[in-house]
Amino acid sequence: MKKYRICNICEAMCGIEVEVENNQAVAIRPDKLDPFSQGHICPKAYALKDVHEDPDRLKYPIRKVNGEWKQISWEEAFQYTAERLLDIQESYGKDALGIYQGNPSVHNIGTILGALPFFKTLQTKNRYSATSLDQLPHHLAAEYMFGSMHMIPIPDLNRTQFWLILGGNPVVSNGSMMTAPDIVGQMRGIQERDGKVVVIDPRFTRTARKASQHLFIRPGTDIWLLLAMINYIIDKDRVDLETTSSVVDMAQIQEIAKAVAPYTIAKAVAQTGITAESLIQLFEDFLAADSAVIYGRLGVSITSFGALSQWAINVINILTGNFNKEGGVLFSNPGIPLAVNRKKKKRFARWHSRVRQLPEFAGELPVAALAEEILEPGEGQIKAMITSCGNIVLAGTNGKQMDEALSSLDFMVSFDIYLNETTRHADIILPPATGLETAHFSMFFQNYAIRNTIKFSEPSVEKAEGALFDYEIFDQLLTALEKEKAKRAGVPFEPKQRPNLEQTLDFMLSQGPHAYTIAELKKHPHGIDLGPLMPQALAQKLQNQEPLIDLFPELYQKDFQRLAQASVPALDQLLLISRRSLRSMNSWLHNSERMVKGPVICTAQIHPIDAQKRHVEDGQKVTVKSRIGEIEIQAEITEEVGLGTICIPHGWGHNRSGTAQRVAAQNAGASYADLADQEALDDLCGNAALSALPVEVLNSSIDAE
Repeated sequence: MKKYRICNICEAMCGIEVEVENNQAVAIRPDKLDPFSQGHICPKAYALKDVHEDPDRLKYPIRKVNGEWKQISWEEAFQYTAERLLDIQESYGKDALGIYQGNPSVHNIGTILGALPFFKTLQTKNRYSATSLDQLPHHLAAEYMFGSMHMIPIPDLNRTQFWLILGGNPVVSNGSMMTAPDIVGQMRGIQERDGKVVVIDPRFTRTARKASQHLFIRPGTDIWLLLAMINYIIDKDRVDLETTSSVVDMAQIQEIAKAVAPYTIAKAVAQTGITAESLIQLFEDFLAADSAVIYGRLGVSITSFGALSQWAINVINILTGNFNKEGGVLFSNPGIPLAVNRKKKKRFARWHSRVRQLPEFAGELPVAALAEEILEPGEGQIKAMITSCGNIVLAGTNGKQMDEALSSLDFMVSFDIYLNETTRHADIILPPATGLETAHFSMFFQNYAIRNTIKFSEPSVEKAEGALFDYEIFDQLLTALEKEKAKRAGVPFEPKQRPNLEQTLDFMLSQGPHAYTIAELKKHPHGIDLGPLMPQALAQKLQNQEPLIDLFPELYQKDFQRLAQASVPALDQLLLISRRSLRSMNSWLHNSERMVKGPVICTAQIHPIDAQKRHVEDGQKVTVKSRIGEIEIQAEITEEVGLGTICIPHGWGHNRSGTAQRVAAQNAGASYADLADQEALDDLCGNAALSALPVEVLNSSIDAE
């Protein structure tokens, strides 16, 4: 029997064909009839079978008793968890409970819809997620410029003539904040219509290999390039006034002109290491193209000026007339739009973290503040944590500090399918059915896709007897919480009837522009094509109070003051950047033999000249040190990283005790998070500055002597 579904491991929404026999997935293949992915999948799709069959995967709740894990019933798990959560909040206040949601939260529709009412009822302001380790600068710019954090302009790769990629490796990530399977095919399409793809990155990535041109850049200096480009556009009178004047207050362009005046090509050359000739040619090629788009991703976002950089990228796309234009950037028109309901106030800095006063965004505080909020005594200290499918010890900042913090908690519950580096600190783990066992609807990523499509995936295989889906766990735990509250208040308990997953989706779809039902979508297992991205009436689409783009919000104006005072590391200082493997997804999939086999993935890539200066040879162990810690890792000498750059993959470090992932432990690697400084931030928004971190590299054998 063949069943069709979306692979929900990464953002690409690739369609897969699952061959099922006796409730087992015997093969996974690309779905050639999927209108979006059109037969493309990457190696990660095959890992769905591996996760489903993994003997280390948890299927039933386990509780730590006297330091030992034992399986318990769901009833006991819900009752115990509800009691402990209420105990903590009654003793120390609602904010004594912290919540962390990892990246997989938005890859699972049951978690998206199930967690929302559960977390809402807990009423804590100590909420955190992977957003502030990743894409917060994108959302902040969307909130302030367009009126909603979800109004992310999407590159129209199907029609553009010039694609400029900064700090992104979409061939490996399949887009990221731009859902796009088969990036190689998209790049080939641009080049076949005589267009151009330019990659600017401190590393010669898999994307750079397929591009028309690659330019090395010093890590963390993208902002100087972007501001020099804005300055060039304005100074050369190259603003597309006909297009731009209808969507912005033209006075703001004059304000921007004054702000960027000091950011010349000469200054960009000094900071980035790119020649003036290369920059001018780049700017001219971009401006000469019939349509063009800049896409800046992780390497831009997770720097000290990631938020200002994402603002600048939007400004360039707007000033050049490539906003809301075919071949430029466009807003999607998905089945369930996330950008709805105009709000009078921006959802930013409405409250702050207790220790460092870092700002909230969209109801969440920056993850870089989490460990200190647990460790610092006093009123408002976090005493208990809920983690939802997130391995914060390997994904966040200062992993050793996070270890210390989590081990000090009075109580911790984790929604997760593995006993890993984070969940080992929990008192109880509630594992949901996952992957091939679940229904799926890519609510978030349809909003960020390069083409409008809609698809509902039914489960490919049945979950284990007695296992629960994520939305069932959240619902039953919420019921247990309500029941325990009623008991303590001495009032009768009246259980609430809540809609199930499909009923909730049906309602949300009915409010959207296409008005499909789940029943109708089930008749189209390959999905439905809703057409290309198209220009939209911005007066209706924008979520600002006024039907205009706010081109230069005040908070970005103020950040120019910080940039003017910024100190840049010396040219001989090594700067650390991260990378992703095509067979990995952050810390996921490392327990799959298929995904980790072959050459060692977790290496420290370093340029031959930098290696020679430090007496480092290819393949030997080196010590990499930052302000907050050090790791030992295998060196990989390669000209694929620029001078002054060292590159280590993110999400490894499976060498901590107390975990139960045998394959991951045998391929442990070293943890990037153990080098990531919790005090390195984008001060504008609190996003972690995980990239361009100053480090030392020492030859372990010489240093030992």
